[in-house]
Amino acid sequence: MLGRMSKAFTRESDNDDEEDGDVPALPAAGKNYITPAGYARLRAELLQLMDEERPKVVEAVHWAARNGDRSENGDYIYGKKRLREIDRRIRFLTKRLEIAEVTDPAVHHGRDQAFFGASVTYADESGQERTVTIMGIDEADSALGQVSWISPIARALLKAREGDVVRLVTPAGAQEIEILRVRYPQPAGASGAA
Repeated sequence: MLGRMSKAFTRESDNDDEEDGDVPALPAAGKNYITPAGYARLRAELLQLMDEERPKVVEAVHWAARNGDRSENGDYIYGKKRLREIDRRIRFLTKRLEIAEVTDPAVHHGRDQAFFGASVTYADESGQERTVTIMGIDEADSALGQVSWISPIARALLKAREGDVVRLVTPAGAQEIEILRVRYPQPAGASGAA
């Protein structure tokens, strides 16, 4: 006779061991370029989860487990759910940091060719100027004008030089954009304006 499998032996979702749903997957080449600052932020988050948040949640779950019926104990149920979320994020961060290729954009300071870490100002066909900074998948924040190095705009800009006209292909169609300026952060310890 086949019985039903206990819920304790099933995954909450099929993606429990996979990456966070809102973070794009790495390209087939498997490179995970990241700036030193981005690497430091992800590492700090990982350590904070492991050293601070997870022990607090484990303690809360242990306390809640001693308070009777676990099936009706909201503190226990929420705590276990939060613990799964923390563990999933720890696995994700660990995997991403293991394959991270830390790339300091400051090594290109003074160049006019766009590589990883460049802030590129370009003009589209209507003459509208925009500036984007090409960042790692795990650190790019579109609200700050940062784009992932695998995004269509970054792919179009990479290796182009100031004055070049490149073709940008998006789901809305293709257009030509002109690279106006390419800037990089100054190397650590450098002084003066560039």
